[in-house]
Amino acid sequence: MADVALQPNRVGAAQPARKRSSLQKALKRKSTVAFLMTLPLIILIALLVIYPAFYSLHLATLNKSMQKFIGLGNFEFLFRRDTFWLVVKQSCIFAITAVIFKALIGFIVAHFVHNIPAKGQRKWRGMLLVPWVIPPAMSTLAWLWLFDPSYSAFNYTLSFFGIGPIPWTGDAAWARFSVILVNVWYGAPFFMIMYLAALKSVPDQLYEAAAIDGANWWQRIWYVTLPMMRNIIAITTLFSLIVTFANFDIVRILTAGGPLDHTHIFATWAFRIGIEGSDIPLGASVSLFMVPILAVAAIFILRDVNKRGNEA
Repeated sequence: MADVALQPNRVGAAQPARKRSSLQKALKRKSTVAFLMTLPLIILIALLVIYPAFYSLHLATLNKSMQKFIGLGNFEFLFRRDTFWLVVKQSCIFAITAVIFKALIGFIVAHFVHNIPAKGQRKWRGMLLVPWVIPPAMSTLAWLWLFDPSYSAFNYTLSFFGIGPIPWTGDAAWARFSVILVNVWYGAPFFMIMYLAALKSVPDQLYEAAAIDGANWWQRIWYVTLPMMRNIIAITTLFSLIVTFANFDIVRILTAGGPLDHTHIFATWAFRIGIEGSDIPLGASVSLFMVPILAVAAIFILRDVNKRGNEA
């Protein structure tokens, strides 16, 4: 009888012991430790990104006074406006053109720095990173002076060659060119430093083997360098595309969306409508239109990266 009475106690004492051992095993797993270490960041992202995203979705379904639910009424109103489609077109031209030139210039400059002796690389890296380190608002103010219609340093220089004056921010085509130029100048160093890191990870034995096979300079880049850098090129392009689409300060300071709304992008037009026009729900609807465009780009780029990872 005593043994029978002790059995339930042993079972009850064994259960906490099993729980402690399972907890200890879970804490020893690398995945659990990694999750616990990233938990503060996950909470921060939830508070600063996820909550505002869902709140903006809620705002986009309200009327101008934010007191009545109108569903997709704001989006229907935007689709009927010619200015909205002009902003969509300009945003795509601005982002895609700027990213292509940033990637191209960054790739060329990265090769230039990579071929410099190790002692001089630190100096060149520091100088070339200056545009990226300077706050965009501050550097854009300097560019605004360079594009000034009356005291433009560019027009003054071009006058010696009998060219100009050029209405850098007064003509729609030149204004588009100006904002893209400033964005490329600001963002190219980021591509350069990322590509430079990728170049240093390419084994020299691959270049030596290609040289033995008789490959010229272009063939070594096409068949050795680019395949080894494809993943970092894709990820860097995706990141830059997202940041460029959401750019605000360069266009806002340089042209403020002018002339005649021909340089507005999603962020600046959303500010114009939502803050300056006191229609926050409509401004939220404009900003949300970036989501499907960037989602499509992210799906194609990340799917390609994942495919190459599985092949490797």
